[in-house]
Amino acid sequence: MAETLTALTDQQLPMLQKEKFVLLSTIDAETGAPSVNAISWVYAMGPDRLRFAVDQRSRIIQNVQAHAQAAITFFGGGSVHTVNGTAKLVAEQLDGVPIKLACVEVEVASVRDVMFYGSRISVEPQYEKTYDKRAAEKLDGQVFHAMNKA
Repeated sequence: MAETLTALTDQQLPMLQKEKFVLLSTIDAETGAPSVNAISWVYAMGPDRLRFAVDQRSRIIQNVQAHAQAAITFFGGGSVHTVNGTAKLVAEQLDGVPIKLACVEVEVASVRDVMFYGSRISVEPQYEKTYDKRAAEKLDGQVFHAMNKA
C-alpha cells in the first residue's frame, strides 16, 4: 500500500508549476455523482495549495460551490498521483485574461501514489493545442500569471 502524504513532495511540486495535463474530479452539484474533467491550467502555489482556471460558465464551478471536495490526478515520475483536498472559488474572473475564466484553489489534504502494483508509467499523456500556437502560448502565460495574482 502506498504511503499517504499531506503535501506535494519536492519532486512533485515542479511537475505542477507548468502547464500539465491533469484529471480534475469533483462531485456533480445536481446528481451527486463523480464528475471528471481534463484540464491543463493548474498551478501548485506551494506544497499545500493548488490553483486551476476554468471557464467561469463551467459546471466545475457549480460543483465546487455545492461540494468542496475535489481530486486532481496527474502523471509524473513514472507514476500516477492523486491530490485530494478542499476546493474554493478564489476569483470569479481572472484579471488580465481575454477570456472569462474563474480561479479555484484546492487546499491539499492528501497526496497518494495511485498506480497499480508492479508497474510504472513509461510515457506520460501528451496533447497539442489545436489553435494558433503563438496565441495559445500568450494565453497560457496570461492565465498562469493571473492565477498567481488571484
